[in-house]
Amino acid sequence: MFADDERPKPEKLHEIGSDLTFLSAGELEERIAVLRAEIERLEADKTTKTTSRSAAEGFFKIK
Repeated sequence: MFADDERPKPEKLHEIGSDLTFLSAGELEERIAVLRAEIERLEADKTTKTTSRSAAEGFFKIK
């Protein structure tokens, strides 16, 4: 097991606000693909959570 400060850090493929000056068009496309995949992952998780919340609210709603 790793202590919290000893865990290997995942390599960042893109950092928001980083300098894009020296990146090629291909590298920019790669970063765009990574960010689009992350947006899809975030939207899927948001959908799951809002669906779960709606179901819970419906279950506990006073009739």
